[in-house]
Amino acid sequence: MIARTLVFLGALALTACAVGPNYHRPAAPVPQTFKEAQGWKPAEPRDAASGTAWWSVYDDSTLDELEKQIDVSNQTLKSSEAAWRQAIALVSQARAGLFPTVGVDATAQRSRGTAIETSSGTTTLTTGLATSQAAHPVNEFNLAGTASWDLDIWGKIRRTIEGDVASAQASEADLAAARLSLQGMLASDYLQLRVADEQRHLLDETVEAYKRALEITQNQYSAGIVAKTDVITAETQLEGAQSQAINIGVTRATLEHAIAVLIGKPPADLTLAPATLASAVPVAPAGVPSSLLERRPDIAAAERQMKAANAQIGVAVAAYFPDLTLNGSYGFASNVVSHLVSSPNSLWSVGATASDTLLDFGARSAQVREARAAYDAAVANYRQTVLSAFQQVEDELATLRILEQQVQVQEQAVKSANLAAQLTLNQYKAGTVAYTSVVTAQTIALGDAVTLLTLRQTRLTASVTLIQALGGGWDSASLGTSEGTAAKLASQEAAQGH
Repeated sequence: MIARTLVFLGALALTACAVGPNYHRPAAPVPQTFKEAQGWKPAEPRDAASGTAWWSVYDDSTLDELEKQIDVSNQTLKSSEAAWRQAIALVSQARAGLFPTVGVDATAQRSRGTAIETSSGTTTLTTGLATSQAAHPVNEFNLAGTASWDLDIWGKIRRTIEGDVASAQASEADLAAARLSLQGMLASDYLQLRVADEQRHLLDETVEAYKRALEITQNQYSAGIVAKTDVITAETQLEGAQSQAINIGVTRATLEHAIAVLIGKPPADLTLAPATLASAVPVAPAGVPSSLLERRPDIAAAERQMKAANAQIGVAVAAYFPDLTLNGSYGFASNVVSHLVSSPNSLWSVGATASDTLLDFGARSAQVREARAAYDAAVANYRQTVLSAFQQVEDELATLRILEQQVQVQEQAVKSANLAAQLTLNQYKAGTVAYTSVVTAQTIALGDAVTLLTLRQTRLTASVTLIQALGGGWDSASLGTSEGTAAKLASQEAAQGH
């Protein structure tokens, strides 16, 4: 009879449905197309989000090597990875609640008390002196196995597991988001460093040009053609350009130090030799807006957090129903250890415990309302995350489109300014214009060249941000596959059934 009862209760626990709402992903506002993508295509479209090494579109071997070190040495990423492992451990901890807890107790005791002979001929011992009759010291040995099983009839444990699995997947998405953010920061810093190299190269060329202009002025002064003020003006202009070239070193050193920290190295251990900057600005095709729901890790994390919050509603609702726990033990007791494990010394017990709260003055209903409010907050956060993602993509698409037009105009402005500076210098040599005209033309040419480099830097940074906004090659299908751990969690959750 006892065995049948245990089998029935166990089958009931395994087939019972979990209370609380089953999860369905709420709708989010998703446009049909990106407004800024209509009628505009990148000059050199390349699918930067087709794989994990999205930064390879910049065709820079140094950047490739630096990006690979993010996973190896970045301490911020290691912290996020540890948080994900914590979430995985919580799932295993919660899943253990579905199974019985088995233990063993072993005791050995020597005591002196009162010996009482019963009518059946057995002797019992009582501690303390119930009578004046003294008993000899006796030994008592016990060995027993115990087991208890919380029957998850109402699905409280299963809902907890469901929520913990979703939280672990959200943590994994957070890890992916942290990795993508760090990769983007590194790419952006690196490209800015290369722009600084280009600026230093431009200023070095400018210094050489100003030196030649100073030499011409000095020759003109020696010939008595121009005044001393022209020489002083040329020297001032040259020294100003030299000062600007030196100042670039501050920006470059700061960026180099930031890159070193991102790859987990002391700044003193990293030196990047100057190099040229790629002329092309590769960006990823925007695709369809709905793809962001699967390709952005922050959206995936927000969606998984919704499911975790939904599961907590079921946990709160389960508190309305009684808890049923099976428990039992089997063991041996004897005053002689050599004959402890034998049939005459065996003892066992089996039973069940049911507990329920009769009056809590609204505590459980408040917990349910709290869980539902937390779910509503998670839904709002998810929808806001989706909207922010669309905004970021539209912003970067607009930035790239508009800057492309501005760069075309600025390139022509640089050509015109350089030509004007050269013509003005020739006119000065011929004595038809004052040196102030040369200074003005050269200053305009340098300013236009610096502006063009700044625009190139902004476009490159925007291309990095766009690739990040598009997910950088990540896909939510990868959730639950890292190291095979979360995949097992998800499959086990589906196998349980709700």
